Amino acid sequence: MVILVVDGYNIIGAWEELKRLKDKDIGQARDRLIERMAEYQSYSGQRVIIVFDAYYVRGIENKLHEFNVEIIYTKERETADECIEKLVKKLKNVKTQVYVATSDYAEQRTIFGQGALRKSARELLIELKDVQRQINEDIENTKQIKSPRKIELDEAILKKFEKMRRGEK
Repeated sequence: MVILVVDGYNIIGAWEELKRLKDKDIGQARDRLIERMAEYQSYSGQRVIIVFDAYYVRGIENKLHEFNVEIIYTKERETADECIEKLVKKLKNVKTQVYVATSDYAEQRTIFGQGALRKSARELLIELKDVQRQINEDIENTKQIKSPRKIELDEAILKKFEKMRRGEK
């Protein structure tokens, strides 16, 4: 199994689209990151966990599931880095490869020491763009495939049916 743990605010601060949203409304930036990661999870089959620290969201620790993505808001005095390090320790084993998406160099060094691999914010964005391109290609390929008709009909009859469908005489 492959698990991707995302340092939420680090990624928001690194991607231009999310940075602009954050300047207007941090909630919109979080929601957009969650949507993008849900698409990534759905297409890649990897388990995705996004960690947001309590810097922007005050309150008790909270775990949610949105679009099948696990979202963790840390305790008020806990950083995302601390939470991610605990997660990596808990999740990493012989059958599970853990990746951490962050551009925080100190965090990258720490997670390397625990056996996890890292993806920088830039690498993750490139992967997301590639996934989006693949999805678009799949959609186009599906459009190109004509579904076989269950009943073979003459072209003249097909044209009449099409005119009727469009409301033409």
